[in-house]
Parts: sequence; structure tokens; C-alpha cells
Amino acid sequence: MRTFPDAKSVARAFEPEEPVILNRPHAARRAARFFVDRFPGKVLYAVKANPAPDLIEALWNAGVTHYDVASIAEVRLVRTALPNAVLCFMHPIKTRSAIAEAYHQHGVKTFSLDTFEELDKIVDACRDPETGDPASDLRLCVRLRVSSEHAQLSLAAKFGCDLTEAPALLQQARQHCDWLGVCFHVGSQAMSPFAFVQALDRTRAAIAEASVVIDMVDVGGGFPSIYPDLEPPPLEDYFQIIHQHFYALPIAYNAELWCEPGRALAAEYSSMIVRVDKRRGTELYINDGAYGALYDAAHVDWRFPVVALEDDLRDGEQDFAFYGPTCDDADYMAGPFPLPGDIQAGDYIEIGMLGAYGAAMKTGFNGFGDAQCVIVEDEPMMSLFDGSRRREASDNVVSLR
Repeated sequence: MRTFPDAKSVARAFEPEEPVILNRPHAARRAARFFVDRFPGKVLYAVKANPAPDLIEALWNAGVTHYDVASIAEVRLVRTALPNAVLCFMHPIKTRSAIAEAYHQHGVKTFSLDTFEELDKIVDACRDPETGDPASDLRLCVRLRVSSEHAQLSLAAKFGCDLTEAPALLQQARQHCDWLGVCFHVGSQAMSPFAFVQALDRTRAAIAEASVVIDMVDVGGGFPSIYPDLEPPPLEDYFQIIHQHFYALPIAYNAELWCEPGRALAAEYSSMIVRVDKRRGTELYINDGAYGALYDAAHVDWRFPVVALEDDLRDGEQDFAFYGPTCDDADYMAGPFPLPGDIQAGDYIEIGMLGAYGAAMKTGFNGFGDAQCVIVEDEPMMSLFDGSRRREASDNVVSLR
């Protein structure tokens, strides 16, 4: 993968007709070190946010040793890239064949579940194929349903058992493993640390009612990144609240605390160069969109930072909307995206903070979707980890390890 100083140098070198993904491994490594050094527990990367092997390797090199995989394809991908990584199959609904392959071929021991049906499936799929004996080394995590009211994107409807169901499921799961965890997810881009307070309160109630020994609590993802109009509190505030409430839970004295950041580790890794193919008033027709890396901009009105890459634009900023390259009217991103008022067809734009979900969700719909990848050495367009959001040492709420 070729390396360039910045987006402008890429646009000048290629004058690309297709989008170009700009990767910043140094930004991913920096985000990983922040979590590994400051989060008071174990950090798992949620691979679904961006499964790029180069990113996974960068996180590994920065100290992330555990990976949250949600499909057998992700299991194979990470095991191939990182033979010594610890893989945790955290999707609550899995096929029997996926469980069996993960356990018997790839060394996966940790599985999440939210129903008795899934528990039975895991236990059966992991039996010794010759003797039929149950596995003695399973690590099971019961997923609770919690509120997503503080998150920009809810994850409260699809997975997780209700608080009334959790105690019996915890008790039954305990019979099949020597290591039992509880996990939840507060939703994507949780803008308040108190999202985790509510979830940990539900966790406390479930554990107390079940009266079983809990060896791990996984607070999931939801840790935010920074975008236009979405500037979260310092991540140290999230870590402190989680740390305090974790130690107040009725759990084993040596219980582990886990988290599963995806967006927070990957968002700053990638941006993208697009070309303006047509202008119609305040609407710009660009060569990526709703079926490419800008899925969130189209479908959940996510605003990404933008900057024009031309040196000859003189007008002040004006708000624009984008149309993507397909022939579908839904390929539309309302923005607003502030750009120079004299921008026109043939000009290039850098769109930032696409490392999480964006670059990973490009499709080939309508024949579009090709994108070259290069490395750039400059800073992301926005960052939580570049040192610009400094706290006084006396205000640090979680000490460095």
C-alpha cells in the first residue's frame, strides 16, 4: 500500500475517477493505546466496525489481544491474520456449524447467548466429536437487554434477554461452564457515561436474583468518537463510572471487566477522497454514497467532516447535500456539508472519520464501489486522541497503568 503525506497529495498524484480510501495506521494505534492504557480492564476490538486486516494488525501491535467476532467469516479472518489472538464469538445467534468450527478448528472458547435455545446449541456443538462428552473449557456470556436512550443508534431491540429471564438463564449457563460472564450493549455512539450506569444497575439486579458466581462483566461497545455536532465527554469519564459501578457488583473477587469498542478504535483510521461529478444548485453529485462508505450519512443522517482539496476555491462556505453515483433516489445524503461556495464538477473532497463502518460497508450495487486504498501520514480531520483535548493531571479520573 503506497504512502502519501496527505489527501491533497493523493488527489494530485492520481486525479482519481473512483473514490480513494485513506488509511492512517498511526491513528488506529494511538486510539488502541489510549484504551489499553486507560480502560480498567480488558479491551476487545469489535471487528464488525472495520474488518480490514491492516487495521486488525495495527490494533494488535498497539496491545489489543482480544477480538469480538460476530460471524464465522470474522473468526476465520482474524485467526488467519492473528494466530495468537483471543477470539470471542459475541453474536447471540449463531449456526451450529459456525459454533463447532469456531470451537474445534479455531480455538474459540468464549460464546455469548441470550436464550436457552442458544445455550443448548453451544453445548451440543462443542461436544467431543468422538466421545460425545461436553466441553470442559467453555466460557459463556449471557447478554442482557439494556436501554439505548443515550445512544445515537439503538441496539436495544434485537438482542438480549429481559431482566425477568436473565436469572434462570444465568443459573442454567453456570451448569455448563467454569467461567460465566454477563454482557450488554448500550447502543452505538453513547453520548453520556450514564448509559453504562443504567446498564450496570440492570446487571446488578440480574446477578443478585440468580445468586451465581460471575467471573466477568462485559460492558460492550458504545464508546463514542467525535463528529460534527457530536462531541462526547472525555472517555476517561466513561471509564471512571464503569470502574466504580463494576466494583460494586455482587461478583467474584477476581472477576474481569471487559469492553468491546469498535467505533472508538476505528473511526479515525480512514477518510475518503471523492470527486464532484455534477453540481445542481446546492446539491453535489459525487462518486460514493449510500451504497458505499457513506451509508450512515444517507440512512441515519450522520454528518461527517468534509474539506475541499482544491487550492483555487475562493468563496465562503455554503451548505451542500450529496447525491451518490447510483441511479437510486435513496442515494442521497442531506448533510449539511459545508464547502466553498464555488466548488464545481471535477473538484475533489475529503470526507473524514469513515474508519468505523463506512469503509467496511461499501457494496458493488449498480456497478459502483471500487476504491483504491493508500496510507496517509497526516492527522485525522477530527480526533479524540491527538492531544488537543487535554485534561489537567489533577482531573484525570482513571490512572494510567
